[in-house]
Amino acid sequence: MVTELHHQAEDIDGLRYEIIVADDGSTDRRFVDLCREVEQLSSCRFIDRGVNNGRAAIRNFLAHEARFQWLLFLDCDMAIPSCHFLSDYLNSDVTDIAYGGYVVGPGDNSKLRYRYEKACEPQHRADERRRHPFLHFHTCNFLVRRDLMLAHPFDERFRHYGYEDVLFGKQIQAAGVSIIHIDNPAGFLVFEDNAHFVSKTEEGLRTLHTFRDDLRGYSNMLTFVDGCSPLLRFLVRLWHRLAGPIERRLLCGPHPTLRLFKLYKLGYFLSLSNKPSTNYNL
Repeated sequence: MVTELHHQAEDIDGLRYEIIVADDGSTDRRFVDLCREVEQLSSCRFIDRGVNNGRAAIRNFLAHEARFQWLLFLDCDMAIPSCHFLSDYLNSDVTDIAYGGYVVGPGDNSKLRYRYEKACEPQHRADERRRHPFLHFHTCNFLVRRDLMLAHPFDERFRHYGYEDVLFGKQIQAAGVSIIHIDNPAGFLVFEDNAHFVSKTEEGLRTLHTFRDDLRGYSNMLTFVDGCSPLLRFLVRLWHRLAGPIERRLLCGPHPTLRLFKLYKLGYFLSLSNKPSTNYNL
């Protein structure tokens, strides 16, 4: 990804740029060594932070490290599918924030993450995102003015996976910031195994439960749960307590289904109300 971005930047006459890659406490140092190779390219540098401070904090850190007026944030597991990716951003009519979206590459149907992303793919089209611009903002591929990012940083209470981008969308809407949605996607080509995706989903649901008061109106899960009757909530909790372990094993196996995934997510989230709250602010 960095090589392709560097190639495109070098081909744009007069473009002043830098590419910064930051590692947020990877436990496998082989990946850190691999990331250091970006420094062999001009105008590229690598920062090894050594400890994990969370997805919100690392993005705020990168904004402070950057030197130029505009910041392009890309998640490290994305790819650049277009040879004019940078020029399309430069030619957009962005004043505050532009979100380019993402496309799902080829994958294996036995992987739950791939099946989930393919099912959601129609929602990622630019015309669909424009219907609810602040609800359809994600951090995997967006352009933002640096001064705006510094004035409205990500909430660093979000140290664990999930929903820091949702709250950011809510906050920038309240601040009167404009966001445009353009058709300039990054590529989603890497799909983790089922066990890791289920664990990541559970972590995201715990984050949602912890910050549910902040995120109401910006989460389909919260909207659905708030509209459920007490009896339905009780029945789903009971079902999850009895069948949740079996559902989880099936989801982590070679033949997961999206219908079962939705049921498991709902049961897992509702079951959190019966557990001691997790303090993510430590």
